[in-house]
Order: sequence, then C-alpha cells, then structure tokens
Amino acid sequence: MRESTVTIHDVARHAGVSAATVSNFFNWPDKLSDRMRSRVETSVTELGFVPSMPARQLRRQRSGIVGLSVVNASNPFFAGIATAVEQVADDAGLSVVVGSSHESADRQEKFLTLFEQLRFDGVVVAPSDDELEPLRQRRDRGTPVVLVDHEDPDGRLSSVSLDHREGGRIAAEHLVTAGRTRLLFAGGPEGVRQVARRLEGCREVVSGIAGTRLEVARSADLDLTDGEEMGRWIAGLEAADRPDAVFAGNDLHAIGLVNALVAGGVRVPDDVAVVGYDDIPFAARAAVPLTTVRQPIAEMGRAAARLLLDEIAEPGREPRDVVFPPELVVRGSAP
Repeated sequence: MRESTVTIHDVARHAGVSAATVSNFFNWPDKLSDRMRSRVETSVTELGFVPSMPARQLRRQRSGIVGLSVVNASNPFFAGIATAVEQVADDAGLSVVVGSSHESADRQEKFLTLFEQLRFDGVVVAPSDDELEPLRQRRDRGTPVVLVDHEDPDGRLSSVSLDHREGGRIAAEHLVTAGRTRLLFAGGPEGVRQVARRLEGCREVVSGIAGTRLEVARSADLDLTDGEEMGRWIAGLEAADRPDAVFAGNDLHAIGLVNALVAGGVRVPDDVAVVGYDDIPFAARAAVPLTTVRQPIAEMGRAAARLLLDEIAEPGREPRDVVFPPELVVRGSAP
C-alpha cells in the first residue's frame, strides 16, 4: 500500500480496532490502555500513516503549534529567546514555528497573518517597532499574544521586558566611576525602543556630572560588521578627539567594535573602555572579554512562553507584565 493512500480506516483494519480508537491514539492517547496504544502505534509505523493536521485541528480545536516572531533569529539574544520558548512549549506538548522580521513591520505582519490563518494556538512576538495595534487586534479576535523584549503602554497585551533605561544608567555609572569623561553611545537605527531607552539612561547619568560629555554615533545595524566599521572610525581619530569609553547598543556591535579597535592599535580598555549589552555567550569569550549589561535571556524566553500557555488555557485573561532588572557583568573591556 502506498504511503500517500493510507487512511485512518486502513490503520484501524490493520490494528483490528475502530477508527475512533485510532483517532483517540492521536488526539486523546490517555483514553487508551498501554496495550492498545502499542497496538495502534505498530500499525501506524508499519503502514506509514501520517495524520492530517487540518483534520486534527477541527477535532481538537487546537493546532498544537505556537508562533514566535523575533527581530533576527541569527542574533544570539533572539536565538536564546527562541530556545527557551521551545523548551517550555515542548514540555507542554507544543511545537514552535519561528520567523524573523528583520525589523520589517511588513515582514512581521506577513508571519503573524500566516500564524493566524493556520490557527496557531498563540504567538510570542518581539515586535519590529512600536506599532502594537495589529497585535492587540489579534488578541481581541481570539489569538493569544505575548510580547517579549517589549511592553504594551496600553496594558492590553501581556509582556516580558527588561528595564532598559536602568541598564543604560548602570553602564554609564560604571564608566564614569572608572574616570571616563568622553563617552560615545554606539547605537543602531533610530526608533528601536529598547536601544533608545538605554541611551536615555546613559544621558541621565552623564548630564549630572560636570566635565563629562556624551556623543551618539549611529550604524545601519547592531551587528558585528557595523561594529567593526564603527571601531575603524574610532581608531582613525586623533587621540585627543577619540572617546575614552564606548557604550554599544548590544554585544555583537561591541565585539565587532573591540576587534577593530585592537586591530587599529587602540588599547582596550586602556585607551578606550567598551561596554556592551545582552551578555550573549560570546561576550565572555571575546578577544578582550566584554563588560556588558546582562539580560536574563533564557529566563525572559521562559517567562514569555509561560504567559502564553496561561493565555491559551484561559482565553481573555487579564494581561500581565513581567519586568526583569538588568545586571552589570564586569570583564576586561571595562574593568
């Protein structure tokens, strides 16, 4: 019998059971005895039967799948979020489909529309921008939505976030306490809410200390390549014009920046101290181990997944916010 022609009735005949028993095997296995489950499983394996997902969704009113939309799945921060969400979902018997928006609102909308059309049980979203109304509307239509690395100022969506303004403050305080007076904030594109708040916190500290100044330099992205470009620019400045400390928008940017500074003959941290943000796994293993503001990546991903499971189990429940505190991790790039 060709695999593509196998039906649930074929499995039932092969196992000597009813079609309802085979259906229970896939949808409500706890209703079957161990002996009966083993019997049906043997027939499913021998015949190569693959159940129809749409049919299962109709019976169970659930897909068994959740969606995850992140800014960039190749970024170690978002990869860590995805891993944590997958772990919690797997423990709950759910699968996860991940999409990367690459900071494109249109691309994010495309993923979320697909997730909704496929009747995913819910979605975790690291938004590409601050326009949250489409996400709120999806929740209103019945799709559970949880934000991660973002919060909803209207309080209509559950969220998991970090106090990024405080993260900027503790980074700046560390640098000025170490005697640095010419700070540079190396950020990415304007409009990224989290990075903007890190800059706000940094400014609050610097503005209160006489003789200390802060400049801002923007890159097209916060990745290694743009970090290296920023580092080459800094290394090319005259020593008197060069910042003596850099607070980078994230760790990838900081690592690229440090690499270029060292290659350009600038000593890190003697000439230029560098602080990153996120505490990705590579931070401690960089050529100059990176001082950084730690985000509890795994904890944030797990918290978002648990909030989503709660919303799936109790549709329309009151939204909740989980806010994690940042933590400064001191290493060689800014002791």
